[in-house]
Amino acid sequence: MTQEEKELLLKDLCARLPYKVHCRVFKLNGDIKENDDILYGIVGDNVMTLKSDKDECLMYYQIKPYLRPMSSMTDKEKIEYDQIRYDPWHSHYDEQISFKMIDWLNKKMFDYRGLIPMGLALSAKEGMYQ
Repeated sequence: MTQEEKELLLKDLCARLPYKVHCRVFKLNGDIKENDDILYGIVGDNVMTLKSDKDECLMYYQIKPYLRPMSSMTDKEKIEYDQIRYDPWHSHYDEQISFKMIDWLNKKMFDYRGLIPMGLALSAKEGMYQ
């Protein structure tokens, strides 16, 4: 993993912390430790999950978040997203709308940064975030 990929992954995970992102956890040898865990903390390069042993910290590269491809957006979600993107009360670009879009995408666990094709995230199973 390059330094840029590491920074991208950590930024993405930090933004999703309030929304209980599911993740696969790996042992240091690469074997799967937990197939579905929930991330609850990040300190520097260390991450903590709900199923971690007491006082256990994992390294950022030991987890892969489950994210939803943008193509999995439902028709209802597309309408919600468009309502945020094209807020009728704002006739010009507004940074606040941009922040609302990013928050919405994070909450819905969409992979808008392209982490899945980069191998930094896994595709979420249908219904995982309902």
